[in-house]
Amino acid sequence: MKHLLLLLFLSPLLSAVAAKPNIVVFISDDHSQIDSEVYGSTEVRTPNMAKLAKEGLKFTHAFIASPACGPSRTALLTGLWSARNGAEANHKAKRPEVPSLPVVLRNLGYEMAIIGKVAHSDWAKFYDFDTVIGPPVGISVTAEVAKFLNERTSKKPLCLFVGTRHPHVPWSEESAYDEAKVSIPATHVDTAVTRQERAKYLTDITKSDTLLGEVCALAHEKITSDTLFIYTADHGGQWPFGKWNLYDAGIRIPLIIAWPGTLKPATTSDAMVCWPDLLPTFIELGGGKVPEGIDGKSFAGILRGAITQHRDQIFTTHSGDGDFNVYPIRSVRTRDWKYIRNLHPEFQHQSHISRSTGPSGFVYWKTWLTEAKNDAAAAATIQRFTTRPTEELYDLANDPNELHNLATDPKQSERLTTLRADLDAWMKQQGDTQTVFGKPLLQGEAVTLIDPTAAKKTTTKKKRL
Repeated sequence: MKHLLLLLFLSPLLSAVAAKPNIVVFISDDHSQIDSEVYGSTEVRTPNMAKLAKEGLKFTHAFIASPACGPSRTALLTGLWSARNGAEANHKAKRPEVPSLPVVLRNLGYEMAIIGKVAHSDWAKFYDFDTVIGPPVGISVTAEVAKFLNERTSKKPLCLFVGTRHPHVPWSEESAYDEAKVSIPATHVDTAVTRQERAKYLTDITKSDTLLGEVCALAHEKITSDTLFIYTADHGGQWPFGKWNLYDAGIRIPLIIAWPGTLKPATTSDAMVCWPDLLPTFIELGGGKVPEGIDGKSFAGILRGAITQHRDQIFTTHSGDGDFNVYPIRSVRTRDWKYIRNLHPEFQHQSHISRSTGPSGFVYWKTWLTEAKNDAAAAATIQRFTTRPTEELYDLANDPNELHNLATDPKQSERLTTLRADLDAWMKQQGDTQTVFGKPLLQGEAVTLIDPTAAKKTTTKKKRL
């Protein structure tokens, strides 16, 4: 790690002199890739994402490192997966000795700024940005972005991260969508309350899209030189089988990059990329040398048109989120197949959705429980959510919703063996100790609700369902 730290500070000195584009990154919170018209949704309105895609490049196979806010954002800012940076469970910061990749960009001559939720909690202080502007929960209006750009006097190239909390819970009480007409995913239970909440979620995606449009307009007005503009999200939506899970609804995210004068408009890339790759890409584009020893890999060659592919496999991990979600999972994904290992299938899989008394989904989850008493399909959904096998294998080309586990199919034994070995080797390389964070619920134990306010004070207030 000391060697990596030295490289982070020396890399600008070793870099060739190159033009440094400005970089503006807009990050949504809890936005699944599929929930955007850019990626095929016919119901959610995201005109500014669509406009950005028409101006630049849409990645169809973009992923995060871990499907929870803290681990995902820490992987972004360190270029390291969770086991190596220390931020494994949600709400756990990186280890102090782990270097910050924004430092490399600063040493390359960039002005580094955060507005809203980019680093988790107040952890921006660990990454040595020049400017950090709250609120930490993420922007809901763009006044702070306008103020920063209007008052900025630096002549340095700018790397600006802007983060909104939308569409993170709590979702808007008002709805811009007709709940009777919303589409219910195949992995969900169709109840009246589910529809109400789904309409609110879509409303908040559109709110995020509106903010994106405003930030884009400000950037075009105030940053007149060569500029990349990027839209992305930290992981999928807070729905069952989404956030806190390694299914594509949790780990596959939007990534749209416009770079006028360099990227051809309205283009698409199917290269497999992930969030730890973003800052190494910025470093290379800024003329720097990407530090050795990190997990992230620059895909600047794709943006420059020199190459078309990047990774062959995407590894993802999840370790948990307090006592709400104690369920460590690991996975490896190729273009067409995914292997998931549930490290402790003797644990119940639960989450804020099914255990929190706060605004996290229990309002509709309890209607699923009621429906399951008389509906076999609903009961099967509940069972699949809470009880999982040791191994899962999915044919993504033919089963994109990951509904049919082929891990016990004799025809897939060779594929299963190969992917199992790939994951084993990667976990060993990462130094993954498979630590269990929090107190798990074992199969057969009564499910209890947790007061999130009390949980933050390290005490829990529980009641039986």
